Amino acid sequence: MDTDNPDALPPTEGRNPATEDLDALGTLEVLRLLNSEDHVAVGAVAAVLPELARVVDLAAERFRRGGSVHYFGAGTSGRLGVLDASELLPTFNLEPGRVVGHVAGGAEALVSAVENAEDSVEDGRRAGAALGPDDLAIGLAASGSTPYVGGALEAARAGGAYTVLVSSNPRAPLARFADTDIALATGPEAITGSTRLKAGTAQKLVLNGFSTALMIAVGRTWSNLMVSVVATNAKLRERTVRILCEATGLDNAAAHELLGRTDGDLKVAIVVALGDVDVERARELLGRHAGAVREALRAVHAPAGEP
Repeated sequence: MDTDNPDALPPTEGRNPATEDLDALGTLEVLRLLNSEDHVAVGAVAAVLPELARVVDLAAERFRRGGSVHYFGAGTSGRLGVLDASELLPTFNLEPGRVVGHVAGGAEALVSAVENAEDSVEDGRRAGAALGPDDLAIGLAASGSTPYVGGALEAARAGGAYTVLVSSNPRAPLARFADTDIALATGPEAITGSTRLKAGTAQKLVLNGFSTALMIAVGRTWSNLMVSVVATNAKLRERTVRILCEATGLDNAAAHELLGRTDGDLKVAIVVALGDVDVERARELLGRHAGAVREALRAVHAPAGEP
């Protein structure tokens, strides 16, 4: 959006010349064209990875101090934030309240449109006002101008939080509230203004990358294994056994037995098996190293006198 002209349309509202005959195409041609546009979203995310990496590192610093990450959005953007936050709890055994998704209009807006919710600056301010210096706020707004998101970022920054805007507008009006402005060059949508398409896809990729890299940075994985997973059903219990076998070389029966001794704690089981220590020593090492398996194992094998 041209900040000198408040009536200028953001890129997401422009007409896409490549799709003007969309309704005259056969189904396969429509899908191929949509898929081609999806590739634009992937490229747009690739272009902002250096900025995203800095945000991950800043978030990890705050996370280690006990801070939290909050996503703020309306409509598709808000739903994507809530989805990302909710999926971290079982995947990485993340404590509630550490990564939180806020959607304009509240829970009702997750399944249906809530009239005028995205236009409420005050609702956004109320949502962002609880954040403090150890927190990080990420505003998600394809247009870069959603009032709810602006209110949230403004209040979060006033409280000392680090603020980030993720939009598809290189001249986003809300950038003035952001310490880091991540602008995704997704351009006009295949269906004019339908930001659930490329803009939404790009936001989802940014959130996937951000939250996964954050969880890696704070020790919620080991190698490329999901060692913090919470086994809440039979499928996940079997997955923990399989992960333990892959990580340690134990057979299925030995993995079951070891997980029984560690009360199902996969990280403790890995440190016991690979560090050749007892369960209590494994728990102690993981506690000392914020649950990071790699650091706990490094401590096991460190020369005498080193932590």
